[in-house]
Amino acid sequence: MMRSFLIGLVAGQRGITPLAAIATATRRHDIPADLPLQNLMLNPVVAAGTALFAAAEMAGDKMKTAPDRVVPIGLAVRSVTAAYAGAALAPRDQRFLGATVAVGAALASSYFGWRLRCAAMRRYGQTATGFVEDAIVMGSGLAIASPSLAKAIGR
Repeated sequence: MMRSFLIGLVAGQRGITPLAAIATATRRHDIPADLPLQNLMLNPVVAAGTALFAAAEMAGDKMKTAPDRVVPIGLAVRSVTAAYAGAALAPRDQRFLGATVAVGAALASSYFGWRLRCAAMRRYGQTATGFVEDAIVMGSGLAIASPSLAKAIGR
């Protein structure tokens, strides 16, 4: 259940990153493609699409007009992607609990991360803090969803 919780923390910061992490883990066979639609993640075009959408979200975050992550649509997206990723990382008989834990973590961390980012932006600016946050979020998401990838990089 810890991986579900942790991917929820990731979803709280970037809504699409959990899907890209799950697609990567599915293609690497680190997690089974058991959930509805997860077989789609085995398709290289779909997997690349999740990565492109995650990158687009990260690029958009640097724009002055980017909405706060705590606006209702942002929280809704984070809840959906956290639920899916949390279920994918939970044991088969605990998928609902994994989804619930991930959504709770995503919603709580959205507000916490937003406040931290606002404080950091006053000192370091939007772009610099965004790049640091992106690196932490993407690296964490991949390490949580695909431990074999993290191990391979660490060699």
